[in-house]
Amino acid sequence: MAIEYLGLDSIEGPLVVVDGVRGAAYNEIVRFRFNRSEEKIGQVIAIEGEKAMVQVFDSTTSMSLNNTHTIFSGHGMEIELSPEIQGRIFDGIGRPIDGLGAIHSNIKRDVNGAPLNPVSRIYPRDYIETGFSAIDGLMTLIRGQKLPIFSGDGMSHNELAAQIVKQAKLGENSDEEFAVVFAAMGVKHDVADFFRRSFEESGALDHVTMFVNSADDPVMERLITPRVALTTAEYLAYDLGKHVLVVLTDMTSFCEALREVSSAKQEIPSRKGYPGYLYSELATIYERAGIVADRPGSVTQIPILTMPNDDITHPIPDLTGYITEGQIVLDRSLEGKNIFPPVGILPSLSRLMKDGIGEGYTREDHGDVANQLFAAYSGAAEAKSLASVIGEEELSEIDRTYLDFGDKFEKEFVGQDADETRSIKESLDIGWQLLRQFPKDELTRMDTDILSKYYDQEPSEETSPEQGGED
Repeated sequence: MAIEYLGLDSIEGPLVVVDGVRGAAYNEIVRFRFNRSEEKIGQVIAIEGEKAMVQVFDSTTSMSLNNTHTIFSGHGMEIELSPEIQGRIFDGIGRPIDGLGAIHSNIKRDVNGAPLNPVSRIYPRDYIETGFSAIDGLMTLIRGQKLPIFSGDGMSHNELAAQIVKQAKLGENSDEEFAVVFAAMGVKHDVADFFRRSFEESGALDHVTMFVNSADDPVMERLITPRVALTTAEYLAYDLGKHVLVVLTDMTSFCEALREVSSAKQEIPSRKGYPGYLYSELATIYERAGIVADRPGSVTQIPILTMPNDDITHPIPDLTGYITEGQIVLDRSLEGKNIFPPVGILPSLSRLMKDGIGEGYTREDHGDVANQLFAAYSGAAEAKSLASVIGEEELSEIDRTYLDFGDKFEKEFVGQDADETRSIKESLDIGWQLLRQFPKDELTRMDTDILSKYYDQEPSEETSPEQGGED
């Protein structure tokens, strides 16, 4: 039987201290009742002796020191789950905000998840197609991977996130079920409306479960949102057997909320004022991705974060890079050229890409094309740097070819029209079309058999091995 406590020891902003508490646990959910009918919930964030510090998920202005009833639930934050959660929109802690009523289910899960034995993980192999040449061709997303997007303030990461949700799918000829969990943290109302409208108008909302934490919602709720989203994804994947893509935006808002709560608790700050446990907090979120032995489905993550002052050495992108398997970096100079998506090719990579592409997965020439495009674009950057010193008219013929390649590569391969979706094979064909500007002996990053097979083909004649391409 739950014990009810009357009165509070202190109230400081969103933090409430309850004295005389016995048996409370860290992360335990607490309910407050006051003014007879009003109710708020909170979470235990610190315990010292018989005092429990609780972070309230709302304003505390109407709460009284003498007249507030406190009930400790005996468990952490839980959400109800059922197959009907797809196509629904919830707030940051899982309450419906789409007017379609509450979810009623006997299945309840703790949002902090269950520990996963590393030995039970299966190495990711198959790919997820995003429809963007820059991502699918050069930094392929693999099922079970965590591949973050590093952006900057004012860049088009929201548009990129929305389009990934709308057009992402499993690889060709896959009959497995696919689902998306989308969580927005600390977003403005117009941004939240943009996401909702984009998913509804495209029809993607049918297979999307959406969680929205607005900028004016409680800070503590922001810390719960990614955990609620990942608990939902784990249910869809490991209980219902779906392959789930989780898009989290913006992880910088999550980290700033963590810093705010840490400051309110008067903890000693670390780099840039963030708490020393920022790494472990991010790891508990990012590591909830993968494929588990003897369980159907998979969980793949695309966390999106905005780098303060475009600084990739800032603690948030720095620690994220340690935990995840690569990164997609958005380039402000490409954004200035109206190239969408503005993916910076050279600083971006997918560490799991090599084992999920090639014959049997995408196409046999994928790895060679990607390596050669990286090398050619790097050569274009060197030619551009040289031209800025000696002038473009003094460049050699091959340097001018690299310079021309760089411009076309950004516009035709990286850049795409709004709502344009490309298959991996279409992206590879465009890559070959660009590489044919160079003589064969300049394409040194390719296997000779692949080069001789694809170099002289016209784009319309290029076929995949499965379609009977000649050796």
